[in-house]
Amino acid sequence: MTASSIERDERTTSVENAGYRWSYLVLSFGLMAIVAFRSFSRGENSWDLLALILLGGIVNAVYQGMHHVIYRRWVVLAAVTLVAAALLAAVTLMFRR
Repeated sequence: MTASSIERDERTTSVENAGYRWSYLVLSFGLMAIVAFRSFSRGENSWDLLALILLGGIVNAVYQGMHHVIYRRWVVLAAVTLVAAALLAAVTLMFRR
């Protein structure tokens, strides 16, 4: 009898998920940098790129919600982040006028 080799295990899944996380972070922050550059240097609106960032987060939240893995701390952190972003946007808008 020959021993069959295991091609996928928990470690493989963990490393894949970490890779997906890093690629999502690079993509999101890269898009945000492009949006900031276009806004501050060229005076352009980049709502399409900003919408891609938001859509990626929404898809992730909906997927996790459908599989019941969202917990209270995640919801609180998302709410705090949303409030902080709104305050930062208001302050930025106030200083740009």
